[in-house]
Amino acid sequence: MDETVKPAAAPMRCLVVDDEPIAREGIVDLVNKVDFLTVAGTGASAMEAVTFLRENPVDLLFLDVNMPYLTGIEMLEMIEKPPLTILTTAYSEYALEGYRLQVVDYLLKPITLQRFYQAALKARQTFDERKAPLPFLYIKQSDGFQKVVWQDILFVESMENYVKFVLEDRQIIAHQTMTSIEEILPRDAFFRIHKSFLVNVHRIDVINGGRIFIDKHELPLSRHRKEELMRSVVYKNLIG
Repeated sequence: MDETVKPAAAPMRCLVVDDEPIAREGIVDLVNKVDFLTVAGTGASAMEAVTFLRENPVDLLFLDVNMPYLTGIEMLEMIEKPPLTILTTAYSEYALEGYRLQVVDYLLKPITLQRFYQAALKARQTFDERKAPLPFLYIKQSDGFQKVVWQDILFVESMENYVKFVLEDRQIIAHQTMTSIEEILPRDAFFRIHKSFLVNVHRIDVINGGRIFIDKHELPLSRHRKEELMRSVVYKNLIG
């Protein structure tokens, strides 16, 4: 296995669906051999899988094609937003259907550990790419949409039902809440230092007492947020 691949802190939650118990147990065993996967559940039919997906978060679906009453292909067609899916079957003629449905991979039974790992790794990479934040965002303005690279944002200031994006060379006002902006911007780069300020931690120049200095701006640092800022940002990069 490729030791250069770094597994995520949380493994991908997998649902294994196959109407044959031996095949289902075999895939569960393979999942347990891969450190970035974990079994969230199993199902003996497509209908069981649909019910499970309604009630449980799943990152990756190992789905048998040939099942009674409802096939794996039919199941994927009826779900609005299926998780990443790897089809498993003993018949190669379903490969084109799998590609049409944009599945991650297509495994022919019997499945070897090497081939299984290749498919799992492909799913892991696809999953990470989907979770990675875009390096930019678009802010709606009266005359269109303004593209902003988030690394250029110094900080965001809350203004009741509006927010102000402060950059080195300009300011942009948008009709958004601070909470919604926190969800959009990458959490490892932006920190809420105060109920009214969200700062780009890479742009902080000085932290002094209850104040933060970014470029030519002096911002308040609330007392209950200071300890977390020091622990999650400063101490990790502290010299002396």
